[in-house]
Amino acid sequence: MKTPPGLQALIDDGVIDEVIRPLKSGKEAAVYVVRAGDEIRCAKVYKDMRQRSFQARAQYQEGRKVRGSREARAIANSTRYGRREQEDAWKNTEVDALYRLADAGVRVPKPYGFFNGVLVMELVTDAEGHSAPRLGEVDLSPETARDYHAFLMNQIARMLCAGLIHGDLSEYNVLVAPHGPVIIDLPQAVDAAGNNGALAMLERDVDNIGACLGRFAPELLATGHAREMWALFESGELRPDSALSGVFVVDEKPADVDAVMDAINDARAEAIIRQQGREAAEAA
Repeated sequence: MKTPPGLQALIDDGVIDEVIRPLKSGKEAAVYVVRAGDEIRCAKVYKDMRQRSFQARAQYQEGRKVRGSREARAIANSTRYGRREQEDAWKNTEVDALYRLADAGVRVPKPYGFFNGVLVMELVTDAEGHSAPRLGEVDLSPETARDYHAFLMNQIARMLCAGLIHGDLSEYNVLVAPHGPVIIDLPQAVDAAGNNGALAMLERDVDNIGACLGRFAPELLATGHAREMWALFESGELRPDSALSGVFVVDEKPADVDAVMDAINDARAEAIIRQQGREAAEAA
């Protein structure tokens, strides 16, 4: 096939040797099957996005680190330079997330590098070597659906242990390989500790997987893994091997407002005393 412009530089630099065929194309990227030496891989070519896309991405980008104050101001002011920085950050997020999650034991495509705006990574295949189907494209027995659900809940928990939430997890970005599900598409990965919408996105990810697999094992629709994970995460007790029950009981006891206010007032009084001590030391 004719080499797409975004991949010619990789051929010229010897990163890949041949573009075999298109794999898929979406709003934000086109993916191609490529050959690198004796190995078949895939190359994700990101598309340039318009301003309206940045607005839709705002919920995911909260809490992400920016290189410096100049870049932060440019992004906040939506200048041409700021939009370019934001676009680069969006692409780099997926690259960083893949390496971070692979190191954390999450089953994602193995990344091979990021070259000229193109992500080269493992091609996930089925048992015959063809491109693996998406989770929503396969029929499952109730037992396999339960196994996949337990596995994916563990994968989501491992992501959370690594400080990330997928943010857009569904049957469309989980591939089914011979060894089980593989999670893909991470440019919108969310900083779990720095994003105010993190819990809502975690719940959406978990609910999407539950809804998909619940078609084959209806009892999965009644599980509550997201709140259980989040409670463990907030308390610092979530581990990659944490046993998840899928049961979460909401604490409905009324809050002790007086005790909370007493704690706030005590902290304020201590801060005033410390400040007065510093001022006295400086005056001396």
